[in-house]
Amino acid sequence: MLKQMRNLDVCFTYRLRHTMNTTVRNLLLIGGSAALLAACGQTAPPADPAPAEQTQDASAELTSFVDAEFKRLVLDRSPETQTFLGIKDDYGRWDEATRARSEETLQLYRDSVETLKAKFADAKLNTQAKLSYKLYIDGLADQEADFKWFDYSYPFNQMFGRQSRGPAFLIAQHRVGSEADAVAYIERLEGYKAMMDQYVDLAIERFGKDIYPPKFVYEYVLDDAKNIITGAPFEDGDDSTLLADLKSKVDGLELDDARKAELLARGTAALKDSVKPAYDRVIKVMTEQQAKADTDDGVWKLPKGGAYYAHRLKKMTTTDLTADEIHNIGLSEMDRIHDEMRGIMETVGFDGTLNEFFVFMREDEQFYFADTEEGRAGYLELATDLINNMKGRLDELFITKPKADVVVKPVEAFREKSAGKAFYQRPTPDGSRPGVYYANLYNMAEMPKYAAEALAYHEGVPGHHMQIAIAQELRGVPMFRKFGGYTAYIEGWGLYSEYVPKEIGLYEDPYSDFGRLSLELWRAARLVVDTGLHHKRWTRQEAIDYLVENTPNAERDCVKAIERYIVMPGQATAYKIGMLKILELRKMAKDALGERFDIREFHDVILANGAVPLDVLEDLVETWIKEKSA
Repeated sequence: MLKQMRNLDVCFTYRLRHTMNTTVRNLLLIGGSAALLAACGQTAPPADPAPAEQTQDASAELTSFVDAEFKRLVLDRSPETQTFLGIKDDYGRWDEATRARSEETLQLYRDSVETLKAKFADAKLNTQAKLSYKLYIDGLADQEADFKWFDYSYPFNQMFGRQSRGPAFLIAQHRVGSEADAVAYIERLEGYKAMMDQYVDLAIERFGKDIYPPKFVYEYVLDDAKNIITGAPFEDGDDSTLLADLKSKVDGLELDDARKAELLARGTAALKDSVKPAYDRVIKVMTEQQAKADTDDGVWKLPKGGAYYAHRLKKMTTTDLTADEIHNIGLSEMDRIHDEMRGIMETVGFDGTLNEFFVFMREDEQFYFADTEEGRAGYLELATDLINNMKGRLDELFITKPKADVVVKPVEAFREKSAGKAFYQRPTPDGSRPGVYYANLYNMAEMPKYAAEALAYHEGVPGHHMQIAIAQELRGVPMFRKFGGYTAYIEGWGLYSEYVPKEIGLYEDPYSDFGRLSLELWRAARLVVDTGLHHKRWTRQEAIDYLVENTPNAERDCVKAIERYIVMPGQATAYKIGMLKILELRKMAKDALGERFDIREFHDVILANGAVPLDVLEDLVETWIKEKSA
């Protein structure tokens, strides 16, 4: 769960966040609906005829218990999560990533559930506390299922591998505002080898169990690892990525030059004595594994791979849809969106086939910024302008809006080659760091102007920034509600957020509207290729060919996408499944309420409760409909 929280910040492209300690993940989620109805101002009568005061006291006690468990089982056991949330209690330490640690956390959760049952099984609880009680207990079954597949992830990969996630964490998350913060940064450098060795040990153990990524993944991992130890102090030349970051942060402190020099000397020694040996071992082990790895791509190749993929689909979509059902939904959506694209072709007067139109959109220079620093600056300016314009239109669609700001930044050079095209990083709860929409401008041919509008809405507002910042800012909601996440809900909202601005007159340029459709088409294609790779045993090349033939995206874009889906099985299916559910619920509400339907109120029901599973989301909407109909 911890890792998922962090990956939610990197829209996911990374979101998924993926290799998270699943025991901790569910602890963030289990109480997810503890104040579900209260969060949006709903109050349901108690189911039992107990005095209101008795029910209120027991419910408050249950909420306090689960909140305390969040601190004990999540925050106190994860220095990295503390850092993500702006807490500096264990600022110089890394998380433990061993099987023993995860098993210990699971046992603590088992004990916690038993305590919950003993304290509250016969308690008089209000509706939201009863839901919290149920989800907390049900979460243990999910936890046990997750732990069964503890070995089934790749510690080193191009999407969320520790070889790049460690430096990214230090650079983007470890803020230095005092001498103590700088010392903690250096302590993390000094503990880098011990931390990284845990992940190397996991990779070695899993390789021995025939659980490892296909051969192509290793080249990305090795490139990332080598990039981190390129430059000073590891060799002659410009400062390495981490040394440059450390210098910048130390230079910003109000310390005398002598003390700054001492800190930099200690940090430089840590880079040489801890970081360098850590990456030397990563490079050695990954090189050895690369020589032995095969080229099979889907998780069907792993021991019990079919059962593992079924688990991933259930986890990512929060539904019981089978791989075949998801595949067929994808094919149907592809046909629908292709038809809408043909309408755009008529609007702009293009004479040719849809595939010829794809080639035109892929190759015509008018749709791309120059692959120069000026071109990159132009893209960042465009994305910022689009988000700022949308901020001025939010009152038309929303009641609740976030206080935290969002900024647009390019993906850092050290990871831009392997990173996804765009992702989001949440703001800190205390407001010290805004939300960030990261745009990957490594290759400007992969970032067309016509898709910039939809991408800005997805990552910024009204997409991930709005949803995640609002959840963090909810009042009276425990921390596990604010920082938990379900991929289908989060990514479903992101994709829905690309669509809803069209309903208030945005996407005025038909090519920009084509860009919106192209991104929706991309998510529909994911249903096809993800299930194709992991269930139908497609090869990497077959999946790439499907995207090239059926989307307007550049071939390299298609290659990177398929390589992402290979190391993150099932995650890509969450987007379209989540969006379809939100649209289904909106239609249900419109049909039921008629003129009483208010899109602003509907969005408040969706957002003002934090992230929830899709079935719980449906319950919330149905409750709102009943209340509006009364």
